[in-house]
Amino acid sequence: MRHTPELNSARWRKCSYSNSNGGECVEIAEDFPGLVPVRDSKNPHGPALLIPAAAWTAFVASLKDQG
Repeated sequence: MRHTPELNSARWRKCSYSNSNGGECVEIAEDFPGLVPVRDSKNPHGPALLIPAAAWTAFVASLKDQG
């Protein structure tokens, strides 16, 4: 059985790949071993995606490769 981490006390930060105009912002929370919680900054009380850390690392690497 999987355990869903409690995110109420998570410290969120805007991802560096978010839109700098304040519109399309993705926030991530750190300090969750093996997971990267991701949410829409415009909806901070809405759902968060729980991405496996290895998948998040691969995703960010592919963004960097895109330039």
